[in-house]
Amino acid sequence: MDSSPLKTKNLDEIIGGIDWQKAADDMHAKGYSLLTKVLPGEYCDLFVGRYDQERIYRKTVTMERHRFGLGEYKYFNYPLPEFIQKVRETFYPRLSLIANDWMRNLSIETRFPSDFRGLKKLCLDHSQTKPTPLILKYGKGGFNTLHQDLYGVIYFPMQLAFFLNEPGKDYTGGEFVMTEQVPRAQSKAIVLTPKKGDMIIFTTNFRPVKGIRGYYRAAMRHGVSEVTGGERHTVGVIFHDAVT
Repeated sequence: MDSSPLKTKNLDEIIGGIDWQKAADDMHAKGYSLLTKVLPGEYCDLFVGRYDQERIYRKTVTMERHRFGLGEYKYFNYPLPEFIQKVRETFYPRLSLIANDWMRNLSIETRFPSDFRGLKKLCLDHSQTKPTPLILKYGKGGFNTLHQDLYGVIYFPMQLAFFLNEPGKDYTGGEFVMTEQVPRAQSKAIVLTPKKGDMIIFTTNFRPVKGIRGYYRAAMRHGVSEVTGGERHTVGVIFHDAVT
């Protein structure tokens, strides 16, 4: 995708348009942040249009075979598309500040490196060398069961999803679903319908919640509800690499 319009210079404009204070406040308060109109429409269309270019992917997963749901996703191969690589490198330092606040609040000793190169080295030291950014495709009847994207001992507690189609026009159903496990209570459900070009930052595994006795860990999972018509595509950017 090096010859695509997804150029590094355009990424500066995208980053400049993000309300990072809102993102940080949302992550601390809810464990996710929905940011609108982040990815230009032509970028969305380009990713969708290149879904079948197998040379840029390392692995294709048919979800039904593994009982993950109904649909398909493909992991990008190294070298990653320039846009995704720059998102990893540029977004990570901002999110690592939030992640380290979470670790301190929960009295977890883990501290994440301040730059993406440091996270890559941590992954390499634990034999996690496979790229995890991916593109997902759902047709009518497609869905994704609730899950967490961990991939190994080292995992960064936040990830991104870029939404490439317009709900109500390109597809129906297919809401982005999260659940939060509340101690000694039933799970809380969160249902979102991002529009084309929107981005969600969300927790990979858990978030800190402040209670009367300090912070506690609330486990969160994410998935996709059933698509009732059309096709739905999403690009996911996970920061840590995978063992396999």
